[in-house]
Amino acid sequence: MKPPIARKAVLVLGMMLCISLPVTEKAHAGDTYSARVTADHLNVRSEPAASSKIVSSLSNGAVITVSDEAYGWLKIKSGQKTGWVAGQYVKKLSNSTATAGSTAASPAKTAATNTSKSEATPKSAVGNATASKHGVVSADKLWMRSGPGTNNEATELLQKGAALTIVKRENGWLQVRTTAGKTGWVSGRYVDETGGSVTAQAVRKTGGLSGKVIVLDPGHGGDDPGVIGNKYKTIEKTINLNTAQYVAEELRRAGAKVVMTRTNDKEQPELSQRAALGSKQQADAFVSIHYNASPKKVSGTLTFYYSESKDRPLARSIEARLGQGVGIKSNGISYGDYHVLRENKQPSVLLELGFLTDAGDESVVRKDDYQRKAARAIAAGLNDYFGG
Repeated sequence: MKPPIARKAVLVLGMMLCISLPVTEKAHAGDTYSARVTADHLNVRSEPAASSKIVSSLSNGAVITVSDEAYGWLKIKSGQKTGWVAGQYVKKLSNSTATAGSTAASPAKTAATNTSKSEATPKSAVGNATASKHGVVSADKLWMRSGPGTNNEATELLQKGAALTIVKRENGWLQVRTTAGKTGWVSGRYVDETGGSVTAQAVRKTGGLSGKVIVLDPGHGGDDPGVIGNKYKTIEKTINLNTAQYVAEELRRAGAKVVMTRTNDKEQPELSQRAALGSKQQADAFVSIHYNASPKKVSGTLTFYYSESKDRPLARSIEARLGQGVGIKSNGISYGDYHVLRENKQPSVLLELGFLTDAGDESVVRKDDYQRKAARAIAAGLNDYFGG
């Protein structure tokens, strides 16, 4: 095993190489494939960014041709429609000979045109309003009221983590429906919508993670602290473990079996031991959790994969959720020649969840709120990967 400083130096050098080029993942020239839209309604945009112009839309079941990938977005063609779509709402077809632009035999009914910031209207995991978004209660306790304001009657006391379907918005208040079917109004300040249309509670109900074995690898440990934050002196090995524990909580609630490569900051398993644990446990996925460093002024998350066929789909699913917003920007996915990926027989990713060398990133990621949001996004991405 390399000395701690040397190992991190390799990571930093790798990051410098990645950052010197556009952090993007593209299909090889001529490497096109067919895929199917899995959302009820999917926006097609002019560029691979949520802020770009909507040029058309696709319905559930539409078969498309994918010719390029960047930042978790796919460049597609469907009949006369061309543009970019969010990759998490598209499923690659195995050995498909379908013609782009055709549809499934029994596609779901098309939802009304989506005017929110969401790229798609997925099938709802909680409730039956396909055009609605979802959230979870972020406060320890939250009153649901009969109307939008504290002057209205309190009708229901909601607990932290309760799943909500958002029906309507008005002056900072949300009209919501609980999983029990009760409807009322809550202050939007205390509802976390970061996980997009699949929140922690919704993940539990889809069953995509139920029974799956996930190995979580909190990077570094023992005599190897990893990065030390420039401003707040955040210790990477500690924040890696904290975040991994939050991810473990989300996954276990969803019915997954979680195996940790280490469970305290004194442990320092070899890289070979970490990679081998996935095979030993016959894991369905391996996720290594890190925070980043660079001598340059850079910030944001990065999701690394090694194998195009084995790892890239998992990387794309998780990054797509991180990219929906957890508090810092996403820099997409990228190839990474790291031991825990290269020597791993299971689908594997290495997540860099922010730069501790950047004061802005460090001030955000050191807080539990960010780590919990990132954990929910990672769990939702894994759920998407397993078809939940």
